[in-house]
Amino acid sequence: MKHLARLAALSLALSAGAHAADKFDDKFRQLDELLPTPSSTRTASGAPGHAYWQQRADYTLRAALDENKRSITGSGTITYHNNSPDTLTYLWLQLDQNMFRADSDNRNIATIPSREAWQKTGADGVKFDALRATFDSRAFDGGIQVGNVRTAGGAPLRHVVNKTMMRIDLPQPLRPGQRFSFALDWRFNIPEANIVGRRTGYERFDKEDKNDLFELAQWFPRMAAYYDAAGWQNKQYLGDGEFTLEFGDYDVALTVPADHIVAATGELQNPGEVLTAAQRERLAKARTAKTPVIIVTQLEAEAAEKARAGISNGATKTWRFKANNVRDFAFASSRKFIWDAQGIRSGANPVMAMSYYPKEGNPLWEKYSTQAVVHTIEQYSKYSFDYPYPTAISVNGPVGGMEYPMISFNGGRPTRDKKTGERTYSKATKYGLISVIIHEVGHNYYPMIVNSDERQWTWMDEGLNSFLQFLAEEAWEENYPARRGEPRDITDYMRSKNQTPIMTNSESVLQRGPNAYGKPATALNILRETVLGRELFDFAFKEYGRRWKFRRPTPADLFRTMEDASGTDLDWFWRGWFYTTDAVDVSVDGISEYTISSQNPELEKAWRKKLKEAEPMSLTDQRNKGTPRRVDAHPELKDFYNEHDDFTVTNADRNKYNESQDKLEDWEKALLASNKHLYLVDFTNVGGLVTPLVLEIQLASGKKTIERIPAEVWRHSPSKITKLIVTDEPMVGLTQDPYWETADINVDNNAWPRKLTPSRLELFKSQREQGDMMKDFNATLKKPEAETKAAQ
Repeated sequence: MKHLARLAALSLALSAGAHAADKFDDKFRQLDELLPTPSSTRTASGAPGHAYWQQRADYTLRAALDENKRSITGSGTITYHNNSPDTLTYLWLQLDQNMFRADSDNRNIATIPSREAWQKTGADGVKFDALRATFDSRAFDGGIQVGNVRTAGGAPLRHVVNKTMMRIDLPQPLRPGQRFSFALDWRFNIPEANIVGRRTGYERFDKEDKNDLFELAQWFPRMAAYYDAAGWQNKQYLGDGEFTLEFGDYDVALTVPADHIVAATGELQNPGEVLTAAQRERLAKARTAKTPVIIVTQLEAEAAEKARAGISNGATKTWRFKANNVRDFAFASSRKFIWDAQGIRSGANPVMAMSYYPKEGNPLWEKYSTQAVVHTIEQYSKYSFDYPYPTAISVNGPVGGMEYPMISFNGGRPTRDKKTGERTYSKATKYGLISVIIHEVGHNYYPMIVNSDERQWTWMDEGLNSFLQFLAEEAWEENYPARRGEPRDITDYMRSKNQTPIMTNSESVLQRGPNAYGKPATALNILRETVLGRELFDFAFKEYGRRWKFRRPTPADLFRTMEDASGTDLDWFWRGWFYTTDAVDVSVDGISEYTISSQNPELEKAWRKKLKEAEPMSLTDQRNKGTPRRVDAHPELKDFYNEHDDFTVTNADRNKYNESQDKLEDWEKALLASNKHLYLVDFTNVGGLVTPLVLEIQLASGKKTIERIPAEVWRHSPSKITKLIVTDEPMVGLTQDPYWETADINVDNNAWPRKLTPSRLELFKSQREQGDMMKDFNATLKKPEAETKAAQ
């Protein structure tokens, strides 16, 4: 323990050290040099400006699914509305199916079959499915064939295909406020989703019932986006960066085998032509039901699987759908579908929550899917806005997780016992299914409604959606096994070396899952719980959704809105979390303890004498103890100083004290009489990312208190700081981030005194298997399982 008089000297030393630094790294400098200049389309507050505009594209589409050939043939008319202030001489469309062409950039730039395919097992190796995908993708006749591109009047239009993009040259410049309609035809072979496909494709059930299940997306030429911040968003589709699209109305007719059930974006227009009377009656009942109602039963689906009438007789049905103000359209089709539904309300809006799944999905899907859809809408609407669309659909098929307006494709099924046929599921499968449905249905909010540029910024929809997914999971049940959102779950990634900042283009991101999903979700959780608090954050985040619903925000619009609506300067937060790969690692380096000197010599010399007596006896003094001394043999040598030590109080000391007291104000005397305990705590920002300090102070009485110190404590010295802490009783320990709420990557240096981290040491025996060729040569030869079954 030290006296307070030393504080001044320490302060001067710290100040001198700061001035001696060669370069000051200002973690709190404003983002002005990084964010775009505000304009009449996007304001400095983060809201759409008075001159904000966006384009529009309306579609009339007709398509036929050929189950035998596993192909799509389509035709359509697109009406493009030029709401921009610019005159356009050409239009760009997305031909995403061309990613499956043998000569596509997606295949040519691939360096290995998949990122995790090659295994270090002591010898070179590759996963079966990875190499199969490589071979099959080369053999697959993929890509979209577009033809008969023409004006609404039938005149041919000049067009050029550039890989996954197509440019149409306009016969006349398209001026602001004008619209242009054109038509085109197309066809493509559908990829097998489990092998070649990505976000779309078919699943074959050869071993089960020889039926297919189709999940079709990116199935028609779609308008590329043109907007103020980027112009034409015509970056090639390489597989990671998803889609940037315009809102519009869709009128779609889908011709499929007559025994298929179709799930699609929008509302079914002709139920009387495609559903039985019983199914229509069940659908009507579901609109007001409190729990999901089965529309197509498992018995009906199994009967259709067995008959396969749509293949044997070639009969077809056309399902008609309409969808208003959506940015895309996807559908799923199969005779295997069981279908259930439940009507709910989101604010004043009626919504049909629905699920489509094969029997292989039960008992898991019938129990959880539609319930998860309903839960998602309830929870996401709390933090964003009421769900505006009439349907919200979850489909089980080969696509593990993908989102489109009103419809999502979700993987996850029980495991079937080969002997008993019983289907069971693990805990991981159950919660994995609930989570993926929450996530993909949640994408209706981001980016299907808050329409960010996915091709440029993956995190703007995946990160925000993963954050809301975490909130929804927390509301599902206590101790839900969420994978992303908790700060402690991102620390392994934050300490890794192979990183890029969150603000990295979608195709250049490294470690895509942690970077674009986990890290932004965690950042927003920390912003909500630790930096702003729930009340300020929830209002600001909801304001962002309200402002940009059915519009296209950029990162700057999010950052500025959150600051504007919360009334908080967050540039330090965006800079650290989104523009760098710095990590939170705050070390508590030491604590100096002080009490206030009373200046009373009676008290102060007694205090110093007590400290002196508490010091350990030196080794020399210990060994010399009891040794005869000269003054003991000759007492006459002793004098005044043998009776009085350095801690003796003299009259001069007393006079000086009394004189000083006469000159003090009452408040100054009160400070000298204070019994407060003062501690100088030294912190080092090892990781580089500035963060609020959350200090748990342990007191001698056993009491614990929490002090929350804003991140601005680092503003003048972002590498090292010393903080003064005052307590009423002695402090026996201090822990920085006791609840692991800041994503600190090294908790071992968070406490003073240091805490031991318990671990386990595993013991094992060295085992080396000796090959026995003689034994192996004489082993009984067994018949292959397939040959044995055939003989039976």
